[in-house]
Amino acid sequence: MADILDMTIFILKGLSVTLRLYIFTAILCLPLGLVFAIGKVSKLKGLRNILGIYTWIFRGTPLLLQLFFTYYGLPIATGISYSPFIAALITYTLNYGAYLTEIFRSGIESIDKGQYEASFALGMSYRQTMSIVVIPQALRRVIPPLCNEAINLVKDTALVAAIGMGDLLRSSKELVTASFTITPFIITAILYLIFSSFVVLFFRYLEMKFQIKN
Repeated sequence: MADILDMTIFILKGLSVTLRLYIFTAILCLPLGLVFAIGKVSKLKGLRNILGIYTWIFRGTPLLLQLFFTYYGLPIATGISYSPFIAALITYTLNYGAYLTEIFRSGIESIDKGQYEASFALGMSYRQTMSIVVIPQALRRVIPPLCNEAINLVKDTALVAAIGMGDLLRSSKELVTASFTITPFIITAILYLIFSSFVVLFFRYLEMKFQIKN
């Protein structure tokens, strides 16, 4: 029992890395995805094409490859080195920003065109229509897919172990190597499940608050 407690304490040291990466990625990718989604539904064809290429690249290539490219490839190409955390944050923000761009875009495009016409008839500008009428409704509609991405992010944070970050998975792997037991992996799995469960509960609260119906 004491061994399990000691293992848990050691593994929890990696939780701070996982939480920091998760929180900072969420803070950055949410506004990024929303702004890019607005750009994708704009009348600016050039902007739509650029954003289309961005989402195509980041949704169509493996996250791990993107992480390696940022951490190992960019320093070679630019001569600028990044810490593992900064490299991971840049990669995760751009990757999840691409997915959220498409989620927000679909939410915006799901709003009936009649609401645009009614807003314009009331004298609202395009900017006012988007910020007051369209986007609030779109955000309510995309809560379920946002929940899926939030859960995926919990699991994807484990990939940073590949570039030497001391997250939950790396901490458990070190214990498995040292103790020759799978108990650390079981403890880590339980911690990820608890983390994911809190995320699910949070989004269920949002769905109930805004009366989201699937």
